[in-house]
Amino acid sequence: MLNIRKSEERGHVEFTWLETRNSFSFGSYYDPSFMGFRNLRVINEDKIAPARGFPTHGHQDMEIITYMISGALEHKDSMGNRDVIRPGEIQHMSAGTGIRHSEYNASDSAEAHVLQIWIEPDKNSIVPEYTQKFVRDVVKPGKLGLLAAPEGRGGALTMHADALLYMGILADKQEIKHPLESNRHAWLQMISGELLLNGIEIQAGDGAAVSEESGLNIRASKSSEFLLFELN
Repeated sequence: MLNIRKSEERGHVEFTWLETRNSFSFGSYYDPSFMGFRNLRVINEDKIAPARGFPTHGHQDMEIITYMISGALEHKDSMGNRDVIRPGEIQHMSAGTGIRHSEYNASDSAEAHVLQIWIEPDKNSIVPEYTQKFVRDVVKPGKLGLLAAPEGRGGALTMHADALLYMGILADKQEIKHPLESNRHAWLQMISGELLLNGIEIQAGDGAAVSEESGLNIRASKSSEFLLFELN
């Protein structure tokens, strides 16, 4: 069973410095039909104006993933980390007992385009953690690359949740098959391009919730980039 979340149907909030599209209920956007999917709680597609951003704020007991689509984002946190996240990089924080951080567009002239992702952890009150990685080291065109997994499986970033995060980059007509065990679910989030997912067309910005399927057949109608979450 596939349930397609069309890009234009997502929540849309716009400020002078931020345009955000929410796959699930978040902040002032509320839709009881879209409160999350399994333990995947947030997918926000943010476009942040130059030199603007989110001032220092706190998180607790959440796995937080940031993926840069374009531009650059400056990160500072209460653990002493200070980094700039650039296109093709992924950042992961386990908020655990509590972390405070800020995120600002590192450019004075270019927009920052980013995916912000929250996943509910299996265990609360862990010691906070921070990691950052260049995904092109693990994602090969035409194949799925594992970005984050429990216990850092396969050299991926360590995530304290029963979830696997993959990334795929497909050229036109390339195809990937990914099996799903009977008790597993998936969410595919399109970044760019156009795919056929088990024969159903999805485009940039679309998401797809997958349950009760033995596997995924992912075929690119156009060159595409996407994230794939395998969930409990």
